[in-house]
Amino acid sequence: MIEGYKDLIKTYFKDYPFVDANINSFNDFIERRLQLLVDEVGDINPTIIPQEVESFVIKLKKIWIEKPNIIEADGSKREIYPSEARLRALTYSAPIYLEVSAYVDEVQRESFVTMIGKLPIMLKSKYCHLHGLKRDELIAKGEDPDEVGGYFIVNGNERVMINVEDLASNRFFIEKKDIGPSEYVAKVFSEMGSYRIPHTVEQMKDGIFYLTFTRFRRIPLVPVLKGLGMIKDQDIVKMISPDKTYDSIFINLYDAAELKTEEDALEYLAKKIGVAQTREIKLERAREQLDKYLLPHLGTNPEQRMIKAYNICKMIKRFLQVSEEGLPLPDKDHYMNKRLKLSGDLLEDLMRSNLRSLVQDILYNFQRLVKRGKFQSIKIIIRDELLSSSIKSSLATGTWTGGRKGISQNIDRSNTLATYSHLQRIASLLTSTQENFEARALHPTHWGRLCPVETPEGTPIGLRKNFAILANVSRGNVQEDKLKKGLESLGLKVVA
Repeated sequence: MIEGYKDLIKTYFKDYPFVDANINSFNDFIERRLQLLVDEVGDINPTIIPQEVESFVIKLKKIWIEKPNIIEADGSKREIYPSEARLRALTYSAPIYLEVSAYVDEVQRESFVTMIGKLPIMLKSKYCHLHGLKRDELIAKGEDPDEVGGYFIVNGNERVMINVEDLASNRFFIEKKDIGPSEYVAKVFSEMGSYRIPHTVEQMKDGIFYLTFTRFRRIPLVPVLKGLGMIKDQDIVKMISPDKTYDSIFINLYDAAELKTEEDALEYLAKKIGVAQTREIKLERAREQLDKYLLPHLGTNPEQRMIKAYNICKMIKRFLQVSEEGLPLPDKDHYMNKRLKLSGDLLEDLMRSNLRSLVQDILYNFQRLVKRGKFQSIKIIIRDELLSSSIKSSLATGTWTGGRKGISQNIDRSNTLATYSHLQRIASLLTSTQENFEARALHPTHWGRLCPVETPEGTPIGLRKNFAILANVSRGNVQEDKLKKGLESLGLKVVA
């Protein structure tokens, strides 16, 4: 019986090695998400251009990386393996190449491929020289054939990226407050690309619902709905609760009764954020704020305004069901409501902010040369050191975007089990100085996913966890067209 289990476990680990989830996440980042980040940047339109042209656009196109290599002092370029990087205190990294084109008056003036930086490569990933090597070949390259990989080599140090546990984005959570002006507070973190905007919904003692996000601080919800195009009070009541009447809804409608049109509501919202220009500018600024920063995961175009209004109505309904009907509060500690950020997700966050910095640097160098009248080619305005040094610094120090620290750490080589434990570590974003009893406690949904024993004693107990031995992490790549067809086949109707 025991021998049978041994064979089963051996087969499992052959298909799903210890760090398989992290390696797959890194591969997905290189193969798919890196290009999406470049597409997200879009066209670069300088504000200052040469006098002899009417328009100048810089377009970033295809991006790709090669396998790790090194340029020696004599200028020769050759491949580098992890063992050499460790011995010579080098970074095991690969060059990132980007295709750039410049369009003058909508005509392509130049197109070239340039190296924009170097990216540290995860050992045993598809872009590592050790990928696919057999046992004898690994030994010949100076590597332990039983090594699982899943870490980086930066300045000769082996660095592991800690998996980060966070609340799922774009989900509506309601919690009860013991102190404060509102008994219940609802929150949703709306995330899309570089946007991650917290939204808070509260109902004060006067019965009015208030919304807080970006520049808007506790503004009544009904003017927001009217500003999005849901003008009729009847439509608002039907959308929130067609089958049951809540007094709170009518209190909110009465409070905003003087706002008869969409323009009135937008002007009211503009005053709340301190816009003191003409009426046209007020309306434009209010619309811009609602489009860009209100629930951006639903879209940032004017076409999505009514969809945002529908979703806000659903939020109010859920809030009322909890506060007035006693519907149970959502369990934030249920693992269905958590998401894990693996190495690919963390590198995506880092690369997004660094690409933004690179674009700003390109714009600055371009406009400086134009002012001097010395501009000839955009090849000379792209600096590869900027991206390389920033990524390398983050991996070497563990300081990440958003002010997070300890994301990458020196790998624990005390023994083999300590190394495996470190590669499987999960850290919560909650601070260890606060109590957070429920977040630290074991939850039934941890079964088979997290180890109930592997957590430190002291203040980080329950906040620093580890994967269970046989746990694997799925990736949330959903094909929208397939999903829509599946829902339509179940009877869901698409409303334009």
